[in-house]
Amino acid sequence: MSDGALREELELLRDIGFTHLDLDAARARVGPPTVVAPASDSTVIRESVVAPSGGQSDDAGAALAEFAKSIAECDLCRLASGRTQVVFGVGNPSARLMFIGEGPGRDEDIKGEPFVGRAGELLTDIIKAMKLRREDVYIANAVKCRPPENRNPEPDEMEACRPYLMRQIDLIQPEVIVTLGRFGLQTLFERSIAISSVRGQWMDWNGRRVMPTYHPAYLLRNPAAKKDVWSDMKKVMAELGIAV
Repeated sequence: MSDGALREELELLRDIGFTHLDLDAARARVGPPTVVAPASDSTVIRESVVAPSGGQSDDAGAALAEFAKSIAECDLCRLASGRTQVVFGVGNPSARLMFIGEGPGRDEDIKGEPFVGRAGELLTDIIKAMKLRREDVYIANAVKCRPPENRNPEPDEMEACRPYLMRQIDLIQPEVIVTLGRFGLQTLFERSIAISSVRGQWMDWNGRRVMPTYHPAYLLRNPAAKKDVWSDMKKVMAELGIAV
């Protein structure tokens, strides 16, 4: 690994909460060094992990774009009156990994893209640390319109928006879903679940693996929890066949 690549990886680990690396413990865990495949081979392996084959991505992308247009003027709940625009979702339309958050904030409402504020920057850092890019995964929210003053979405608002999220999942067909905070989890399972009671534990939803973890906004307020989230993401990486 070049000095620049090593520096970048260490900066990412720092951003998600690591304050030091215990090299002696790491050597004890992994034993002698292993041979790493050439860069060209590793690129092929990486692409096979995150990208679909054939025209599947084009078909899903066109269907998602059409669906986004169809709900752009949605007025099924009170959130419609205060939004700038519907914040649909972004990413690989045939992603194997999908993140589901809570709802758009001010920055997201203005730009029309989920997770673009400070919490979004942290999520991007986490995705990079997982050896992925934002364009490799799909990112959406439980509700598509900004709640006023960034308050929590109400149950009836989540229920009104739930069919939209279900349709996104149906089109994308992710193998793994990461729910960020309790509202994404609650929307999937249609019941109240304390995130602290299930965080880091695999759950099954309609045959898909679901990993509940903390929302990046929570990590900004509680930096010590970043290590918990990184532990959860390593489980996701292992599930997807990405070397940890």
